[in-house]
Amino acid sequence: MVTVTSYGAAKTVTGSCHLLKIGSIKILIDCGMFQGDGGSERNYEPFGFEPEKIHYLILTHAHLDHVGRVAKLVKDGFNGEIISTKATRDISKIMLLDSASILLEEYKTIRRKARRHGDEESVKEPLYTKDDVKQVYTKQWRTLEYFEEHKLKQHVRVSFGNAGHIMGSAFVMIDYQEQNNHKRIVFSGDIGSPERLVIDNHDKLDEADTLFIESTYGDRTHKLLDDSVEEFKKAVVSTLKNNGNVLIPSFALERTQEILWLLHEMHDNGELPKCRVFLDSPLAIKATKLYNQYTTHLSDEIQYRPGSGKDPFSFAWLEPITSRDQSIAINKVNKKAIIIAGSGMCNGGRIMHHLKHRLWNPKNSLIFVGYQVEGTLGRSIVDGADSVNIYGEDIVTKAKVYTINGFSAHADQRELIDWMRPVKNMKKLCLIHGEVEKMEIFANVIKNELGHEAHIMEFGVPLNI
Repeated sequence: MVTVTSYGAAKTVTGSCHLLKIGSIKILIDCGMFQGDGGSERNYEPFGFEPEKIHYLILTHAHLDHVGRVAKLVKDGFNGEIISTKATRDISKIMLLDSASILLEEYKTIRRKARRHGDEESVKEPLYTKDDVKQVYTKQWRTLEYFEEHKLKQHVRVSFGNAGHIMGSAFVMIDYQEQNNHKRIVFSGDIGSPERLVIDNHDKLDEADTLFIESTYGDRTHKLLDDSVEEFKKAVVSTLKNNGNVLIPSFALERTQEILWLLHEMHDNGELPKCRVFLDSPLAIKATKLYNQYTTHLSDEIQYRPGSGKDPFSFAWLEPITSRDQSIAINKVNKKAIIIAGSGMCNGGRIMHHLKHRLWNPKNSLIFVGYQVEGTLGRSIVDGADSVNIYGEDIVTKAKVYTINGFSAHADQRELIDWMRPVKNMKKLCLIHGEVEKMEIFANVIKNELGHEAHIMEFGVPLNI
């Protein structure tokens, strides 16, 4: 008996967590955080399975919606083998340590408020701590190169293909024997667009009996990358020439490196007006250092450009900001600054303070270069909120807001269809990691384009393969 049960990313974009049972073998694909509406509460709920009985945890990539609950999984009893690419292992460590710091700060803030109301005992302890994260990296951890096979129990093997999403991202191929027949189940992870600025394009998948495919942008086609780059440049230049400031909420992985690369190119080509550029994200600074360690994952344009060997993500006007005092000091810069800060969805982090000080000013610009999950502050602004509440204060939205989706690390509808088109022997196709309305649109397109019926996974409902 082979079954798959989704305990996250089922009719929602976040919380990726899928339990594959092949006979007596239990394999967990990802263990991510829920984000957006109700996400915090869901993260504290018990897993729908017994962590101590999971034999293998396979990680597709290091975004928190795919790895954010791994420390909780270990804390709750998981003691099996963890499998990922080497880059995912290294990047996930800094992501989880940063997450633990944020969880602790949130706990302290909530506890302080509760103490004033005499309700301190009701406050939950942090989901996990830095010590819990360190325990994750004491476990048996197997790192694989792309298309390197690793044998699990019995006749089950796992291998990765490059998903082209972020550094080290992978789609997972599980091969096994069933009644002397070879079978393959594939989990896409998050598939990247072939039009990327920083990392290599994704690999092709040749065959799969059952495919679990992400559907984040299953309802739309992105703008062309060249058009998005041009829109980004115009937004930055016009704001700076108007003596305004540019705010860029950016994810620490991939998106920040793409923005830094673009600004580097603009600087070197004389396109960037004289300004100060702040990278106000200790996590993004650490992640960028790791990107420089894994140069073979970078695109050919970056690897083989003139002057290669220099840091492609740094230039003369860039100021990395690490301390809180340095971050606060940016508030004194009144004009001609570019501020790149986390979090990418404006649901916490240093970007919140910059929004509070600059969102109300019509001279400024706010450039979204990543997906905004429903229920996040970023999504509210994108959807046209006249004002937003930041740290208890209503701030009017007067800054010019740009949403540039051509930078998305996710493939769009057309690119997902093209990635699936050559897959042979596909008998079952399942949609995960998407909002339900987008999944339904995507399912119809798949039926029309590929002739496959697409099953939309339900949370906690086993599917027989």
